[in-house]
Amino acid sequence: MNSSQVYHMEETALIPKLDLYQKKHELMSADEIRPGLESMERALARLGNPEKGPRFIHVTGTNGKGSTVAFMESIARVRGLRTGSFTSPAMADLHDQIRLDGRPITAEEADAAFAEMKKAGLSGMMTDFELLTAAAFILFNNCKPDLVFLEAGMGGRFDSTNVVVPEASVITSVGLDHIGFLGGTIREIAWHKAGILKPGVPGIIGPLPDDAMDEVTRIAEEIGVPISVYGKEFTAIPGIQPGLSGPHQQANLAIAVEALKAAGISLDPSRLKTGAETAFLPGRFEEISPGVFLDGAHNPAAAEALVRTVREKFGGEEKVRFMVGMLARKDYRSVIRILEPVAQSFVFIDFAHSDAAPAHLLAACTCLPSATMKAEQIGESSWFREGSPLIVTGSLYLLSELRHRFL
Repeated sequence: MNSSQVYHMEETALIPKLDLYQKKHELMSADEIRPGLESMERALARLGNPEKGPRFIHVTGTNGKGSTVAFMESIARVRGLRTGSFTSPAMADLHDQIRLDGRPITAEEADAAFAEMKKAGLSGMMTDFELLTAAAFILFNNCKPDLVFLEAGMGGRFDSTNVVVPEASVITSVGLDHIGFLGGTIREIAWHKAGILKPGVPGIIGPLPDDAMDEVTRIAEEIGVPISVYGKEFTAIPGIQPGLSGPHQQANLAIAVEALKAAGISLDPSRLKTGAETAFLPGRFEEISPGVFLDGAHNPAAAEALVRTVREKFGGEEKVRFMVGMLARKDYRSVIRILEPVAQSFVFIDFAHSDAAPAHLLAACTCLPSATMKAEQIGESSWFREGSPLIVTGSLYLLSELRHRFL
């Protein structure tokens, strides 16, 4: 593995409203992305190491991170705990990436964190995503929630969140995604994900392919990590209908519960059930308007989960309409192929992201009826007012751009 590889693609992606805080507080981003965690560690040292104050559960995985965090957050809050959460990407803007007691941070709270970074002289030291991660650590340290759920931006080993010693480390899944940044094989990607495991800290492991499980197990044994694996040490919880849709959410819920237990949180069965069944996450098969759903199926594994959800929700013979926009670096050909068996037709979207795949390239990947459209034309489309169920899917950046139009 090449630890000097620059792979923080999430860090170079747009973080809505970050530029406003940077300009206001005169905080420049680093000119280049430096490998490893050294820059992040130096910056945090200048801030007095705010990442050492809170209790964390650290979460990585190709898919399922956001859902697992949503379950943990909901269950913990019903349990009476004060919580913090850091997730990505934004659904609206950076405020919803950092949550306190389930709510997005306010502009005043963000200002306070960025003011601390300016005072510490951090301008030019960190990338965009590192700046946001540091702001999250500052806020969590200042507000002192009982437990913080920390989602890795990408990978794990060299991700800017990987500076904490958590109460538990979670690997939800491993699949082929971010190829070229995390490696071209399941084993290489698993090596990056397993980088969040810490000696002596419980590792909660979701259902992984054999190659990934072998690599994670090898690393856990090598550094002394006690692991609990879905399907072996724990499994789906009977008698609970998760608040998030899709059969795959049973595994995410079980992982969330096991992680909370590993962090020493006692769980009353009735409160656990309430928390699990009221969990909510924007963009995860979210019915945003009657018959219109948003789901961030941005890679093949997520697309397979979406197809299972469609069949569970609408029946095995029902065909749905898809509206799809994806990033060019994603395996969009495979995603479209996986969606086709439940698709009636497609509309492919051009949307505002520097790495968005042109809609006409997506349209060339299917023989089903299809059309192309610009995101700004969405409100004019009759697609939302008639016909079979419509699922808007693909990039979470697309969902972020469109979601407010349905609210």
